[in-house]
Amino acid sequence: MTTTRRDFLKVTALVGGGLTLGVSLPGAVSDAQAAGTLYTPNAWVHIADDNTITLISARSEMGQGVYTSMPMLIAEELGVDIRKINVEIAPVGEVYTNTLLGGQLTGGSTSVREGWEKLRVAGAQVRTMLVTAAAQKWNVDASKLHVSDGKVIGPGGRKATYGELADAASRLPVPTDVVLKDPKDFKIIGKATKRLDTPRKVNGTAVFGIDVKLPGMVYASLEQCPVIGGKVVSFDSGKAKAMPGVIDVVQIRDGVAVVADSYWRAKKARETLTVTWDEGPVARIDNASMMDGIRNAKDAPTPIKKTGDADAAMKTAAKTMQAEYWSPLLAHATMEPQNFTADYKDGKCLVVGPAQFQQGTQGNVAAALGLKPEDVTVKTTFLGGGFGRRLEYDFAVQAAEISKAVGKPVKLLWTREDDTTHDFYRPMALHRMAGGLDASGKPVALTFQLTSQSVTQRAFGLPKGALDPFMSEASVVGYDIPNMTQELIEHDSGLRVGYWRSVSHALNAFANESFIDEMAAATGKDPYLFRLAMLDKQPRFANVLKIAATKAGWGNPLPAGRSRGIALMEGYDTYMAQVAEISVKDNEITVHKMWVAADLGRMVNPDTVEAQIESSIAFGLSSTLGAEITLDKGRVQQTNFHDYPVIRMLQMPRIDVTLVKSTEKPGGIGEPATALVGPAVANALFAATGKRLRKIPLSPDNIKSA
Repeated sequence: MTTTRRDFLKVTALVGGGLTLGVSLPGAVSDAQAAGTLYTPNAWVHIADDNTITLISARSEMGQGVYTSMPMLIAEELGVDIRKINVEIAPVGEVYTNTLLGGQLTGGSTSVREGWEKLRVAGAQVRTMLVTAAAQKWNVDASKLHVSDGKVIGPGGRKATYGELADAASRLPVPTDVVLKDPKDFKIIGKATKRLDTPRKVNGTAVFGIDVKLPGMVYASLEQCPVIGGKVVSFDSGKAKAMPGVIDVVQIRDGVAVVADSYWRAKKARETLTVTWDEGPVARIDNASMMDGIRNAKDAPTPIKKTGDADAAMKTAAKTMQAEYWSPLLAHATMEPQNFTADYKDGKCLVVGPAQFQQGTQGNVAAALGLKPEDVTVKTTFLGGGFGRRLEYDFAVQAAEISKAVGKPVKLLWTREDDTTHDFYRPMALHRMAGGLDASGKPVALTFQLTSQSVTQRAFGLPKGALDPFMSEASVVGYDIPNMTQELIEHDSGLRVGYWRSVSHALNAFANESFIDEMAAATGKDPYLFRLAMLDKQPRFANVLKIAATKAGWGNPLPAGRSRGIALMEGYDTYMAQVAEISVKDNEITVHKMWVAADLGRMVNPDTVEAQIESSIAFGLSSTLGAEITLDKGRVQQTNFHDYPVIRMLQMPRIDVTLVKSTEKPGGIGEPATALVGPAVANALFAATGKRLRKIPLSPDNIKSA
C-alpha cells in the first residue's frame, strides 16, 4: 500500500479537554477499538490541559530505543524539550499498522524508517493547529507567531502554553498539508540524546512482562512435550496437587499446567508430574536428517534476480570455483524468558506482557478462547529482549487458556530450559555458491542458491513457490559482476522456525562474503582491494569499505599472532562494512577488536545507533563463536547457557564505530551489524590459519576438524 502525506493524517474528536491527533492510514479503525486500553484513544499525540504531552508509541520497546527516537521525531516539530514528552505503548488498532511490514508489529529494523515522516508530520500538524488557535484567540496573523519550549509566542511578548490552546486547537479543521522543518534547522533530530527509559530501568519502576501483577493473580508453570508439537495422551497429577500452595493442575493444548500461589511452588510441583506424550512427527527429526533433506531437496528453485548470463559466462571463464556453506539452527535466547499474564472473565480476556506483534497476539488469543478479537485487550510491557521471538504468541495463548481453565488471573512463566527447548528457531540453511574469473582474476560470474525453510510460509501463509522477501535479504551483492543469478529453494524440514535478529541477512552475508573472500584468495589479491575494485558504481558501499579498512589500518603490520578479515553488506537501507581482528590459540578464536563503518542515511539518535551496532555485534559473536541448536529424536539438546553459550564480557572485543553523515533517507540499524560478524571473523580465521570454515559456528571442534 502506498500513501501520500495527506493520506497519513486525520484527527480524532476532542478528548478530555485536550488535543488528540491521530495519524491514520486508509481503512483505519474507529476510536472505540482503543478505548479502555489507554486514556488517549487511537492517537499519536495528546496534549492535555496540564500541558503534558504524550506520544502513543506503536512500536514495542525491547532495548532498541524507540521510547526515545519516536518522541524525538515529535518533539522536533512541536518545538518542545524531549524530556517533557511522556511515552505510552499503543493498544491494538489498524491505525498503528507498521506500513513497511503490513501489521502492528516491531521488527525488521523498521521503527525509525516507518515513523520518520509519519511522526514528524503528526508533530507538525499539532504545531500548526496550536498556532492557528493562538492566532484566532489573539486576532493576529498566524505567520507572525512561532513556537518555543511548549508555548506559542506572538507579538508584544504574548505567550500561551500548548495546554491552554489544546481545547481550541482540537476544534479546528486538520491541515491537509504542513511544512516540515528543514533538516538544517533540526535541534533534536540527529543529536546524541540520552534515553528516556533509562531512569525507569535503573530504579526498577520499568515494568517488564515478568514484573506484571494483577489483583488475585496466581502463577503457572507449564510442562510441554520434550518434542515440539507433541500432545498429551494422559497425565498423573496426584503428587503435584498434594504439594503446598498448588491451586489446580489443568491440561491445555500445549501441555499440562500447574497453578499455584507462587511461581516457585508451581515449578516444584510441575516436576512431580507424570505425563504420557504423543510425540508426533517431529520425533523423527535430527540434525543429520535435516541436512540430508536440505541437500537433496527437489523443490523447484524460486528466482530472486538474474543479471546477464551466468551459465554462459562460467563456460568461458578462465577459472571457476564453487563452495557450500552451512548455517545452523539458532535460538533467540532473550534474557527475559517467555512469559505472559492473562485474565479471562465473563467472555473477555486481558493479556499483558512482552509482545512484538500485538495484532497476532490478540487474534490468536481470541481464536484459542472462542472470542471475538475485540473482546481481547492486549497491553504491552517493556520487552527483556525480542530478536524476533516475541513476534510469536504461543506463551500468550497458553496464559489465556490457563486463566480460562482456572477462572483466575494467571502469570505464566517459562524456565530458561523451556525457552531454549521450545523456541521458533532460525532455520538451518545450505548455500551453494559458484563463481567464474577471467584471466586477470576479475569476477565475471557469480551464482547463489539458498536452500532453507520459509518462516513467512509458516507464520503468514505465504503461498508455496512465492518469493519470500525475508529469505532473500542480502542475497544480491553490490559488487559489479556482470553475470549473476540468485535463487532460493524453499524446503520444509519439519521443525517450526521463526524470524531471528537480521533474519536472512546473516545467512546470506556469511555465504556471499566468505565466497568473495575465497575468490580473492584464488587470485592472490588482497581481499579489501579485490572488493573495492568492484565498487566503482556503488559509492556508498565503497565509502564504508574504505572507512572501515582505513580505521583498522588495513595493510599495515599487525601485532604478533593477529589477523584480520573484512566483510560488506547492505541491509534495511543501511550500508555497512566490518573488519575483525582475531587471534587463534588451541583452535579457539579470540576477537580482539572490530571496526564498523555504517551509512544509514539520516540518523535520529546517533547514541542509540552506536549502541545498537555494539549490541548487534555481541549478538552476532554469540552465534559465530559457539551457539548452535541440535536435535536428536526431535529433542533439542541444548537447555541453558552452559551449552547454548551467549558471549561473556571477557569475550567482548573493543568496537570502533564510524557513522557516516548522510542526507539519504533513514536506514534500519537494529539488525544489520549482526549479519556481518560471521563472515568478518571467518575471513580473519582464514587469514590466520589458512583454514576456510564453511560452517558456522566457528567453534574449536569445527576448526579442529576443518
